[in-house]
Amino acid sequence: MNPLSLAPALVGLSLFAASPASADDAAECDAGIEMISAESAKQHPKATADALKTALRVAKREKGEKEYDECLDAVEDAKKALKK
Repeated sequence: MNPLSLAPALVGLSLFAASPASADDAAECDAGIEMISAESAKQHPKATADALKTALRVAKREKGEKEYDECLDAVEDAKKALKK
């Protein structure tokens, strides 16, 4: 197989992988981090406080990596911990 025949597919794949994240997801991530920070400042049972601390750490890390979908997963984890 000619390696040049794969070039168009590789270019298409790289364009897909480099697509920018949704601005809405970034804004939701920021809002989620603010919510977790505010809740972390309150008194919660140890298990909830630990879950919030972990969710905040993960959300901030994922925001820094521009992995907003994973940031939002951490925000959801925090919300679940608050409902318990």
